[in-house]
Parts: sequence; C-alpha cells; structure tokens
Amino acid sequence: MKFRPCIDIHSGKVKQIVGSSLKDDGSKPLENFVSNYDADYYAELFKNDKLVGGHIIMLGHGNEEQAIKALKKYPSGLQIGGGINAENAEMFLKAGAMKVIVTSYVFKNGEINVSNLERMVNYIGKDKLVLDLSCKKKEGKYYVVTDRWQKYTRFTIDPQNIKWLENYCSEFLVHAVDVEGKRNGIETELVQKLASWTTVPTTYAGGVKSMEDIKLMKALGSDRIDLTIGSALDIFGGNLSYRKVVNMISQ
Repeated sequence: MKFRPCIDIHSGKVKQIVGSSLKDDGSKPLENFVSNYDADYYAELFKNDKLVGGHIIMLGHGNEEQAIKALKKYPSGLQIGGGINAENAEMFLKAGAMKVIVTSYVFKNGEINVSNLERMVNYIGKDKLVLDLSCKKKEGKYYVVTDRWQKYTRFTIDPQNIKWLENYCSEFLVHAVDVEGKRNGIETELVQKLASWTTVPTTYAGGVKSMEDIKLMKALGSDRIDLTIGSALDIFGGNLSYRKVVNMISQ
C-alpha cells in the first residue's frame, strides 16, 4: 500500500470539501478547509517527501492556473483530473502531469462512451490514462457517478467491468462518495472488492480519520490498494498527522 497525496482545487483555492455537496445550481459546497497556500506549496511538500502518483483534482472551472503551478513544481510526480478530455489532456501532460484522470468524458449520459475512451487511449496511450471510478452504492451495487458525483450512471463496478476497463487504462482512482470528506471511516466493502477485482494499481479515497483506519485499509486491501487522505490530515485542517502518515505507510 502506498500513500497517494491529493491537492483539491476549487474556485482557485486549495480546499477540502464534502464532494457530494458540489452542485450545479450555484450553491456553495460544504467546506472542511480552505488553505492559505497555493497548490505549488503542497506539490513541493509531496516532492520533498518523495510521494509519487498523488493527484490534483480541479473541482470546476477556473482552476487551471493553480493546477499548472503545482505540476511545474513537481513534474512527473502528480496526476491531474477534473474536466480532462482528448482535447486538453496533452496540454496537462506537457505541463508536467505524469498521468491524466478521466471521468465524465468517458462516462456520459449514464453510459460509458467507448468511442471517447478509445479516443483518449489513441491520443495519449493507456499508460498515461487513469480512470476515475468514483461510485455510490444503490440497491446493493456500486455505480459510477459523474458530474460532481451528482449523477448515477448505469455502469456498475463488478469483476467483469473492471477486467474490461483494464484493457484501456493503467490505473483506477476510486472515491467512495458516500463517505468522502466526512471523516467517518472507510467504505470497507468497497475496499475489499477492489482488492479482489483489480489487477492494475488502484487508489481508494474516502472516510479515513485515524491511524486505525489506515491499518484497516491495509488489511482489507491486502496491502495492494493505495490510499489517499484529504480533510483528515493536519495539513488540510484535520487532526491526523501528515508526517506520521508518511512515516507509517513508507515503512
């Protein structure tokens, strides 16, 4: 298990928000933390700690400047997602992103858009593509959700779909939307399923609040599902020591 750090950017600021509170109606999301530092501050921190493969997520428009500052501070060290498509992916890769993370460009109108998926692979190669399978549980199944996690697709996370998608990408990023940003513990069932079903590097995000959660994550994920932590960390206003997390997972 590796620690994959994150930098979430909303309205030009590094923030930690409750992701499910993001709406298209213009209402303000629930904010756990708003940083006084720019994104490149965190990129330099992660670079100095040799944390590779973390991600920048642009939550809405107007965040490109901050994101590119971070990418240039830590070239080939961070992935980037949020509004990525075949037209802009190459620009972010040239700016320093090691990989791009894609959701809504591939999952559109409730279905997976295979032509867009193939277009991304043709443009940048599967080795540069991370698929975001952020999901919510409904009627006993996990469904990929899009558009700021407001819309369910009809695409379920199951062994067959995972195996098929692995032909098109090099990694998965999975936010457990029901617990993300709430610091109430991890989605244990989802972690176990990801450990059983995935064969490419997979990062789980959502709900971590303590060192005990990290130990549980390591056990349930068979030590092979990577972990990202946001609002619980002290660098983002939480109570969990970033330094202790880095030291613990690096052991």
